[in-house]
Amino acid sequence: MTMVRAGVVPTRRAMLYGTLGIAATVLVCAAIVAGFGLNRVFTGLLAGAVAGVALLTALFGRDVIVLTDGAIYRRTPWRESSIEWDRVVAGRFALDERARWSLALDLIGGDERHGELVLLSIPPVRRPVAGAYDMRKREQVTEIRAMLRHKRVPVTVLPEIAGALQQHWRIAPPTR
Repeated sequence: MTMVRAGVVPTRRAMLYGTLGIAATVLVCAAIVAGFGLNRVFTGLLAGAVAGVALLTALFGRDVIVLTDGAIYRRTPWRESSIEWDRVVAGRFALDERARWSLALDLIGGDERHGELVLLSIPPVRRPVAGAYDMRKREQVTEIRAMLRHKRVPVTVLPEIAGALQQHWRIAPPTR
C-alpha cells in the first residue's frame, strides 16, 4: 500500500488562508502600481492574482492528512505531527454537525478534539458521479477504505450512507 491523501481544512484556517491570499494580491498590486505608476493597475492586479492563487495553492496543498503504512501524518503549512496506527480504535462514516457525511477515525489518547481525526467531509451523495469533484471524492473514499481495510481498522457506516454510496457511486458496502 502506498500513501493516501485526505483531510479537511477547518473553517478558521481556510479563512486565514483566504485572508493571506487576498493580502498577497493587494501587496503585489500595490508594489507594482507604486513602482511603475497608475498606468500599471491592471498589470498589478494580474500579477497580484497570480501571487495570491500561488500562495493559496501552496497553503491548501500543504494542509493535509496523509495515511501511510507506518503512521498517519497530520500536516499544516507550519508543522507536522504523526499518529501511530495503534492509537486508531475504529472508523466511522456518519453525519456531522453540518449534515455532511464525515469519515473519521476514533483515537485513544492524544490531544485531538473529541478524540477523533476527520479524514473526509463530503455533501450527501444524491446522484451518480457528475463531475471532477464527485470523481475525486469517490476516489478518496475508495482509497481511504482500502487503507483502513489493509490496516484492519473496523469501519461503521450508516445504512443510508452505505446505500447511497452503493447505488450512486457503485462503492460496495464493507464485507465483514
